[in-house]
Amino acid sequence: MAQCEQQQQQQQQPASSPEDDKAAAIISLNFIVPKKEINMVPDMGKWKRSQAYADYIGFILTLNEAVKGKKLTCEYKVSETVEKLLSLLNTLDRWIDETPPMDQPSRFGNKAFRTWYAKLEQEAEALVSTVIPSSVRAAAPEIAVYLKESVGNSTRIDYGTGHEAAFAAFLCCLCKIGALRVDDQLAIIFKVFDRYLQVMRKLQKTYRMEPAGSQGVWGLDDFQFLPFIWGSSQLIDHPTLEPRHFVEEKIVNEHHQDYMFLECIKFINEMKTGPFAEHSNQLWNISAVPTWSKVNQGLIRMYKAECLEKFPVIQHFKFGSLLPIQPVKP
Repeated sequence: MAQCEQQQQQQQQPASSPEDDKAAAIISLNFIVPKKEINMVPDMGKWKRSQAYADYIGFILTLNEAVKGKKLTCEYKVSETVEKLLSLLNTLDRWIDETPPMDQPSRFGNKAFRTWYAKLEQEAEALVSTVIPSSVRAAAPEIAVYLKESVGNSTRIDYGTGHEAAFAAFLCCLCKIGALRVDDQLAIIFKVFDRYLQVMRKLQKTYRMEPAGSQGVWGLDDFQFLPFIWGSSQLIDHPTLEPRHFVEEKIVNEHHQDYMFLECIKFINEMKTGPFAEHSNQLWNISAVPTWSKVNQGLIRMYKAECLEKFPVIQHFKFGSLLPIQPVKP
């Protein structure tokens, strides 16, 4: 079960303050710099049995439930931590403007990305320290690793679902230390994750990043997966928009401000030419599914199979004290 849900239950208990107990438990944690644990295909079993996997998938599904039937433009609480996260992402965005692409012969993988990334590597801990409570400042080096992993690979100048997963892990860790709370759930996706996507799209366009581990036309999307899951949840029980509508450009242009799924389709339409069925075959197939709840369930299954259970993606995942490799306690 996701950490935010545990917090909710704790907040409902009277008299003694479990929030305080939890804070004390977190402070006594020995934070460690996360490291790679999945080195060979047989190690994948360790990952699937781990506390990290249980917490990560719990976090994704809790947020999936939270955004069900809600528009990006609906009203929700925006906490101080959320504001600080937006400021952090705005800093990353500003650095892109300050680091223009270089003139180089090869079309893909602009080397200026390495300059941009070196800045993040240098500043990540300081950036994370501005977001987390001073009582858990010791967690900054651990959590900063997930932030650094979430923007792409500076050697290959590529970006894919493993990097996206690192950002979700970054947010999950912020929930675990109590910086983000249960009433932040909508803002986590509609404000923070949405802003993260904007910055990643700008990185992808500016530095012409390669899709990491892309299956080309057989993959869901070159770069992202989670916004399709959460975005399809937003559309569950929509009175007029059905899955078959998202391949119509007019509908996408009319509704993309409200729905993350349609925002993703709009970006694909901008970046790719030719018939949608040819450049995005998997999504084209999804448009034939009768309901959004079926789309949502199918995408969750696909995410587990194509991302979380694939060695090329998970071999890069890092494990620390907040997302441990140790098996789930029975």
